[in-house]
Amino acid sequence: MDMPVPKYDDLFNPLLQAMRDLGGSASIAEQEDRVAAILKLSDKDLAEIHRGSTTKLHYRLAWARTYLKNYGLLENSSRGIWALTPDGLKASTVEKERVKRTVSAMERAEPVHGGGSEKATNEPSWEDDLLEVVKAMAPAAFERLCQRLLRESGFTQVEVMGRSGDGGIDGKGVVRVGGILSFHVIFQCKRYKGSVGSNVIRDLRGAMVGRADKGLLLTTGTITRDARREAQRDGATPIDLIDGEELVQRLKELQMGVEITKQVVEDVRVNRKWFQDL
Repeated sequence: MDMPVPKYDDLFNPLLQAMRDLGGSASIAEQEDRVAAILKLSDKDLAEIHRGSTTKLHYRLAWARTYLKNYGLLENSSRGIWALTPDGLKASTVEKERVKRTVSAMERAEPVHGGGSEKATNEPSWEDDLLEVVKAMAPAAFERLCQRLLRESGFTQVEVMGRSGDGGIDGKGVVRVGGILSFHVIFQCKRYKGSVGSNVIRDLRGAMVGRADKGLLLTTGTITRDARREAQRDGATPIDLIDGEELVQRLKELQMGVEITKQVVEDVRVNRKWFQDL
């Protein structure tokens, strides 16, 4: 029987189990997939939105990670990989109230960035703000944004087909690996507010046949678990996926439409005029 996404503190133990199942280290996406499997969450549960295009599972797992990190059971690298600490490897389960009391006491003694309860983040983050700006762009401007992003990421010969595109294809380009191998890539831009399902992946793959080595989907929405599985299905042409959350992170990394002020705490601000001028 399907169940709704648990609160962040009820995710402590499923997250620890997921980390053990995954060999002690994992990306955020791997954690989410494994926790969803452990809790037997349905695609409907996984698509439930917290705010913007951030799902409830993603948002609440972020808090669970923060608490378990401050409690000393998880650590993360600058490359976005999380791992169990030596104490985390020893802990089969934790008592959620004890974790919350300990972390709260630590925060009272010395404030920890990113701590607190779910109720502490009522104001939209820069990620939410940026995503709303991108969602409000005209279709043609969004395609140009994707074209620019791919060029900034190292693609060449990036062409947007616009209305002349067929089969859901919005553009094409070439990516070179190691300065030796090159791959022809067909991409699709989906300015969604909801979730992209597996049918979109199948349609894109069908339109790619005989035309490209790889496919790429860029969307402002979320991507269902079935869609992710379909994108990497054995025996089929692989399709890479960039959802709304990863899209805004890429824009930040490339400093496209955002201004970063170097302070003790990073201050990221959305430059709305940059998007309006595209």
